[in-house]
Amino acid sequence: MPNLYIADGHHRAASASRARAQLKEHGFSFIGTEEYNFFQCVIFPDKQLQILPYNRIVRDLNGMSPSDLLARLREVFTVSENATPSPKERGQWSMYLDGRWCGLALPDGASRPEGVVESLDVSILQDRVLDSILGIKDVRTDKRIDFVGGIRGTDELEKLVDEGKAAVAFSLYPTTIDDLLRVSDAGQIMPPKSTWFEPKLRDGLLIHEI
Repeated sequence: MPNLYIADGHHRAASASRARAQLKEHGFSFIGTEEYNFFQCVIFPDKQLQILPYNRIVRDLNGMSPSDLLARLREVFTVSENATPSPKERGQWSMYLDGRWCGLALPDGASRPEGVVESLDVSILQDRVLDSILGIKDVRTDKRIDFVGGIRGTDELEKLVDEGKAAVAFSLYPTTIDDLLRVSDAGQIMPPKSTWFEPKLRDGLLIHEI
């Protein structure tokens, strides 16, 4: 296997690496087989992994009415009525607002970012909708936004909006494995909450003593 990619658990892997460096520095007669040189993981072939979308809900419309939001969106996107809850292809987004699904797509001839990260659908949604229109600058810290894993389906997005727990929801086309590998090979970082991986392991408590 020429390359291994971390699909989930980046922080745990980084923590294990830092722990190894500290223990190696303060250890005696390092030989390389000490337990702190290893950490637990499970490896899947990329062809056996599925990426589901990581959808977004926003709790308010940044002071706008639904019609105001639609008007702002039409300045940037082609907006279609009665869209499907899940986008059919890359470069499309579905939005649940005011009890109905609308489709968003970049107009023909619209500029599209060329960077491996910037060109991802999740990045375009962040830059051209969540940030510039809804005022959400940092999805890691802004309490107005939340994330719904694709495994929960678009029915969950409708439920959250219909119950008043969110004002609008966005359904994305899933990031592909090839997209993920390109970002990693370029030494870049995926946007937050942009991939939901399946299969997931059963939960349990495992301890690797170092």
